[in-house]
Amino acid sequence: MGPWQAGTVYRERPSVIPGAVVWHTPAVAAETARRVLPDGCMDLLWTSGRLVVAGPDSVAYQTTITPGADYTGLRFAPGDLPELLGVPAGELRDRRVPLDEVWTAGRVRALENRLRGGGGIEAVAADLRPDPVVRAAVGLIGGGLGVAAAAGRLDLGERRFHRLCLRAFGYGPKTLGRILRMNRALERARSGGAFAQVAHDEGYADQAHLAREVRALTGVTLTDLVGRTDRR
Repeated sequence: MGPWQAGTVYRERPSVIPGAVVWHTPAVAAETARRVLPDGCMDLLWTSGRLVVAGPDSVAYQTTITPGADYTGLRFAPGDLPELLGVPAGELRDRRVPLDEVWTAGRVRALENRLRGGGGIEAVAADLRPDPVVRAAVGLIGGGLGVAAAAGRLDLGERRFHRLCLRAFGYGPKTLGRILRMNRALERARSGGAFAQVAHDEGYADQAHLAREVRALTGVTLTDLVGRTDRR
C-alpha cells in the first residue's frame, strides 16, 4: 500500500525486480504525520543519506516526517527481502532499522555512496533470489486457502509452515491472510465497489465485519481510507 495520508503526493512505478515497486514521497515544508498501512511487504528506504529497512507491519505504522526529508523506497513482494537480508522477518516486525545494523558497515557505506552518486535504489537488490516456496505460500494464502490446506499444497506440516511464515513474512499465515484480504478489499472499494459487495466478495461476514477489520489493522475507518461514505 505504501504511505497513506490525505494530500500527500506519492508516486510509484514497477521495479525491474519481479514483484517489487519503486516509490517516492517528496519533501514536505512542515512537520507531517504519516500513516503506513500494513501490506505484508518489507521496504528498503533511502532518506537523509541513509538506507533503512522497514520491517513488516502488523498494524499501521505511524511516523512523523521532518521538514525537508524525502523518501525513496523499494518495496519488495511479501517474503522476498528477508531472503536478501539473511535475517528472519520476525526480527524486524513493526520496526525501522538502519541497514548497517543488518549488514556490515562497509558494505552499506559502499551502497550509500553509490546512491549519493545518482545510482538507483534497485541496485541494492541485485543479488536477490526469491524463494519459490515463499512465493507459492503468498499465492495460496492470498487466494484465501486455509492454513492446513496451504501447508498441504506445499507438502509441509502446519508447524513447519507456520515457522516458514514467521521467517518470511514476520507473522503467521492467518495474520498475513487478514492483511492481504484487507488490501484487496481496500483496492476494490477505492475503485468504486460498494462496501457491502466488497465485503461479500472478499469473504467477510458483512460490511460491519470489513469495517472492523480495517479499523483494527489501520487505526482509521474504512470511510477515511476510501474517501467516501457508501450509501448504496
